[in-house]
Amino acid sequence: MATLFISDLHLESTRPAITALFLDFLERQARRAEALYILGDLFEAWIGDDDEAEPGGTVAAALRALTDQGVPTHFLHGNRDFLLGERFAAASGIQPLPESQVIELAGERVLLLHGDTLCTDDVEYQAFRAQVRDPAWRAQTLALPLARRRALAGQLRETSRQATRQKTADITDVNPAAVDQALRAHGVRYLIHGHTHRPAIHHWSLDGQPARRAVLGDWRDHSGSVLICDRTGWRLEPLPMAGA
Repeated sequence: MATLFISDLHLESTRPAITALFLDFLERQARRAEALYILGDLFEAWIGDDDEAEPGGTVAAALRALTDQGVPTHFLHGNRDFLLGERFAAASGIQPLPESQVIELAGERVLLLHGDTLCTDDVEYQAFRAQVRDPAWRAQTLALPLARRRALAGQLRETSRQATRQKTADITDVNPAAVDQALRAHGVRYLIHGHTHRPAIHHWSLDGQPARRAVLGDWRDHSGSVLICDRTGWRLEPLPMAGA
């Protein structure tokens, strides 16, 4: 059986076809998996578990159906859904992970990250990340009325879009030294992450030993992306939308 990894779906009500693709993935491919890992940005924005706007409820129910079938489903927060909390986890049956987690995969120790902590050249983003991950900021934000939180999420998304357009590709990608540092800090040579929307499997030498880094793909208008890991190796596969 295979272990599946996905990230950067950015589910939202304005992209119903992507939500439908994800629901189909859960119903079909994920049901046959040994485990499913969602490495952040499942939603385009998550303003709190008390928000009943779709597709949150539909997604939670579909994940619950999967976990009730005995497929362990793990979730690691991204930079868009860092406010996703215990209420959603309980409703969906997902198992939240810390922002860095080492697992054993086919006999190999593998580090899991969302990936944004590796983009150290983007100093502006790292400062923003430190702010929104601060427990005091989170508590203050979640105490705001839903309408205020919804407006704040819209402002943050627009600010992010404008900032990204002004940055070069190398700034928004991972820093190779940061990758090596993270691997050494966790005593591993294998890494899986998302965030950058640059799907690939990279191989290089770390301290004289082979290292491997899989970058998960984002889910675009016409397809999704999944990393399949089993005894035969790692492979990235597209998930085409019906009729695409």
